[in-house]
Amino acid sequence: MERLLILNPGSTSTKLAVYDDETPVYTESIVHTPEELAPFDCVADQYAFRRDLVLRSLEQHRIPLNSLTAIVSRGGLLPPIEAGAYRINEDMVWQLRNRPRNEHASNVGAMIAYDIANRLGIPAFIYDGVTVDELTPINKITGLPSMQRKGMGHNLNTRAAAMRYAREQGKNYRDITVIVAHLGGGISVNLHHNGRIEDFITDEEGPFSPERTGGLPMFDVIRECFEPGTTYKGMMKLVKNQGGLMAHLGTTDSRKVEERIAAGDEHAKLIYDAMILNIAKNIGKIAPGVCGTIDAILLTGGIAHSDYVTEGIKHYVSFLAPVIVYPGEDEMNALALGGLRVLRGEESAKTFHRVENL
Repeated sequence: MERLLILNPGSTSTKLAVYDDETPVYTESIVHTPEELAPFDCVADQYAFRRDLVLRSLEQHRIPLNSLTAIVSRGGLLPPIEAGAYRINEDMVWQLRNRPRNEHASNVGAMIAYDIANRLGIPAFIYDGVTVDELTPINKITGLPSMQRKGMGHNLNTRAAAMRYAREQGKNYRDITVIVAHLGGGISVNLHHNGRIEDFITDEEGPFSPERTGGLPMFDVIRECFEPGTTYKGMMKLVKNQGGLMAHLGTTDSRKVEERIAAGDEHAKLIYDAMILNIAKNIGKIAPGVCGTIDAILLTGGIAHSDYVTEGIKHYVSFLAPVIVYPGEDEMNALALGGLRVLRGEESAKTFHRVENL
C-alpha cells in the first residue's frame, strides 16, 4: 500500500490530504486570512509558515511522518513544462525560490514537499503543473514579438474536470471539445481540444476575481508603474493579491459578498455582477478557436458552489453549449492518482532542469 501526502497551496488556503492508495484518509483546507499573509512580501516568504501548518495538521490527525511513502504537490510557476509528473529536485526548488515565472501560492508546494520528503527519504513529485503549456502557435502570438501569450494556470483542475466530463459521456478525453472555467481566488478559462489545452485565458489577461485584477487598461497600468514609490514587487502584489473583489469590496470571500447583496448592498451587487459578466465574456472570447463547435462549457472551482454565480454565467453563455457545473475541485484526487501511476510504473516522472535566464 502507498500512503501519499497531497499538497495544494492556493492563494487563500493550503489544502492537504493523506491517501492510502486511491482512498482519502483525511483532507483539510487551512484558510489563510489577508491579515495572516500581509506581512509576507512574496510567496516564497510564506514557505516556513505554510510548512509548519502542514506538519501541525498531520500531527493533529495522528499521521506519523514515517508512514508516508511519497508526497505529491501541485506544481508552481516553473518555465514551460510538459503534462504529467516531475520529480521534485534541487533545481526545481531553486527555480521556484529564485526565478519563478511569476508569483503564485503554488510555488511553495514543491518547497514544502521537498523539505518533508528529504527528512523521510521518500520521493516527491509535482503533477500537471501550473505551467503546462500546450497552446498552439497561433494562440501564442501578441502585438509584440517580444511577448507571447502563455498557457499557464489551473491546468490540473481543468484537465480533471474535462476528463471527468469525458468519462461521464463514455468518450476519450481526446475526442471532446470543452471550455472549462476555473472559478477560485484566481479565474481562468481554457479550451480543451484534440486531447490538449489549445488555448488559455490566464488570470493576468482574463476576468477579475476575488483577489486578482485580471486584464486592465494598458495605458493606465503603464502610468501607475511610474507613480512615485511604485515598485515591481508592489505592482505584482497589487494585481495578484489586492485586486478584484478585495480592491472593490474589501474581502476575498464571495460568500460574504453574496450576504451583502442579499442584505441590499447595491454596490456589492454591481461589482459581483460585473465579475460574472467578465467570466462570460472570456468564455465567449475563447470559442472562435473551434468555430463555436463545443460539446460543453464546464464550471469548476470553489466559487462554482455558488448558484448566484453559475446561474449568472449560464444566462450569458448557454447559447454556445450546455453548461455543466462541477463545484469544488478534483485537484487532490487528480494529484493522488497521478502520483500512484508513477509509483506503480504506469507513468515515468520527468526530470526538471533549472533555467537561469527567463
